[in-house]
Amino acid sequence: MLSLIGIFQRSNKTRKKKTVKANTKGTVNKTYLKAMSLRDLSELDIVKSEVRSGKILILRITPLATKSIEDVKRAVNELCEFVESIGGDIARLGEERVAICPPNVKIWREKAPVPNKPIPTAA
Repeated sequence: MLSLIGIFQRSNKTRKKKTVKANTKGTVNKTYLKAMSLRDLSELDIVKSEVRSGKILILRITPLATKSIEDVKRAVNELCEFVESIGGDIARLGEERVAICPPNVKIWREKAPVPNKPIPTAA
């Protein structure tokens, strides 16, 4: 059985052999996905500049959480305000990660099913 490392190495070799012709009518814009860790509040400016440049970020917040939960709350609030101001999108990915997207990318969210039963009210 092949390991994933072997598969990725073969994929890289195959990718190097292929040539891709650019669109002659214009340039091809690429959107990159980048994984980062947030260790300190001072790194928020780097995160913001990466999103402004059009990258999608998967931000690991565990390193900051081990230092201060209050700093994590501040960072998430600041990032939410930033993303809203540029028209991007942000979502939590489990307990350790946050996805941050530039304005041209939206995060799909599954809508909660509406219950068939009436909601009980206080009498």
